[in-house]
Amino acid sequence: MKTVETDVLIVGAGPAGLTAASLLARSGVNALTLTKYGTANAPRAHITNQRAVEVLRDLGVEKEAQANATPHHLMGKQVFATTFAGRELSRMMTWGTGDDRIGDYRAASPSEMCNIAQNVLEPIMLSRALELGADIRQNHEVRSVKDMGDFVEAHIVPRDGSPEFRVKARYAIGCDGSRTVVGTDGDFEFEGVTGIRDAVTVWIEADLTKYTAHRSGALFVTLTPGSRDSLAVWTCVKPWTEWSTILLRGNEDHYDFDEKTIIESVRASIGDDSIEFSIRKTSSWQFNHVVASNYQRGRLFIAGDAAHRHPPANGLGSNTSIQDSYNLAWKLALVVKGHAGEELLHSYNEERQPVGRRIIDRAIQSVMEMVEWFNVFGFGTETSWDEANQKIDEIFGADGGPQRQKIFDALKLQNGQFNAHGVELGQHYESDAVVSDGSTAKADDRKSDLVYEPTTIPGNPVPHAWLDVAGEDTSTLDLCGYDQFTLITGADGSKWIDAVNKLASELGVKMEAVQVSLGLPTNDVYGRWTELREVGDDGCVLVRPDRIVAWRSMSLGDAPEAALRDALGRILKSGQASGVTDPTPLKEAAAIS
Repeated sequence: MKTVETDVLIVGAGPAGLTAASLLARSGVNALTLTKYGTANAPRAHITNQRAVEVLRDLGVEKEAQANATPHHLMGKQVFATTFAGRELSRMMTWGTGDDRIGDYRAASPSEMCNIAQNVLEPIMLSRALELGADIRQNHEVRSVKDMGDFVEAHIVPRDGSPEFRVKARYAIGCDGSRTVVGTDGDFEFEGVTGIRDAVTVWIEADLTKYTAHRSGALFVTLTPGSRDSLAVWTCVKPWTEWSTILLRGNEDHYDFDEKTIIESVRASIGDDSIEFSIRKTSSWQFNHVVASNYQRGRLFIAGDAAHRHPPANGLGSNTSIQDSYNLAWKLALVVKGHAGEELLHSYNEERQPVGRRIIDRAIQSVMEMVEWFNVFGFGTETSWDEANQKIDEIFGADGGPQRQKIFDALKLQNGQFNAHGVELGQHYESDAVVSDGSTAKADDRKSDLVYEPTTIPGNPVPHAWLDVAGEDTSTLDLCGYDQFTLITGADGSKWIDAVNKLASELGVKMEAVQVSLGLPTNDVYGRWTELREVGDDGCVLVRPDRIVAWRSMSLGDAPEAALRDALGRILKSGQASGVTDPTPLKEAAAIS
């Protein structure tokens, strides 16, 4: 059996796998990505938050993704109604589009949230990965992956009948979803509960423009009396003619995939028999509440749905998957190239596993909080339309004030799902790849799911601020390349520049220093960076390739070079950050014939 050698084997090519493949290719790492199928064949994930769009920005596909997405300004009005054609029960502004939140979202990032279906996004990401030189082979099933101690060995079966082969790699990343081969063969342990309840997603073509264009949103929720699927959550795939709809039945009522029953549920949810629709695909799934106890075992890593599984509430799934790989790829690149010790890789689990735990808990909490709204109306499969209308009339009537207040209170709870800016952006890392200076954010800020607080405290994303560079609006994020460490200093920080230039040459690690201040070529003309940086004009902020603040110094001090050397040594896990020799790389993955 033929053996193909590479440095990194990526199993799976969804959002996590394609992100890893792109970043490793761009970093010059030999990596081979194998996936059993092609790109997504259904909409699946869709909400793409600012932190994920920032990664797409880094990859060079932000504009293309936005051009193929439902834009942010059309995502906001979330309607709760009996049916599309029926009575509207309440409405809320979501995803930071409301007047009270839009400023928060605009100030936090150079990138806008958008709504792009997974089957639309993945081809864009695949095309970019191939442009960057990634070796991605579809229709290749990875049957087994074993950590052999000094290397990883995988058994591959091409689905076109070509000869089976082995892959020998230094490391493997399992981006292969909930049925992960890497997770299973690597004996990864998981915490939580599976199979909480059943659900069905139906991909539908239906022109609902007259019911949605004037109150456009990413989601439309129906609570239909008497329907077998009394609750339906419609996700807009293409305004306003294509939808991905989750149907929910009672726990005791299992799905039989009877086409007639599904059609009846869809028709009931629309509420207008004159609307023609077609069903493109139906798929079943389960609510899970599961996260891996550890994202690394030896030479094996897991990312995306292979590591965390939860309901689609908050729209966190693909976003977290993309960010998993954004965290891991630069670390693998430095280790493979011999610029960092293998201990750096341990920080992947230290940093991302707590994020996975947080997002699965938040998703389950969001599901439970939605129940508060449903309980006000209490419609079920046995509720008649006459009973439902009578209940609505009572709530909307002169004596319905207490019930209406319950609705408003329940809607406020939904902000933890639909305006959870702190969850989406406020990820704080504590690991050996972050050099703490003892600073901590306010306790309330760290607990808040709703509010994102920008800070340069090590372990946090570098804050976004608009600068003027050569007459162009440039974000502080754009200063920070994924193939380098970036040191941002102020007008009095020239000695930091000297230290960076010397250490970059000495250590073989790419670093760049930039002075940001009012009137300098990188011009803080608005003063926003000066407001956010939390260090003096002679201080500095060291940013990792994944745009996380790795270390900072409030001022120049007596020995800037020694201070920076020490920080890099602690981050890179290489003693004096200079003694790691370039290992002999495995061969680049050969063509399979």
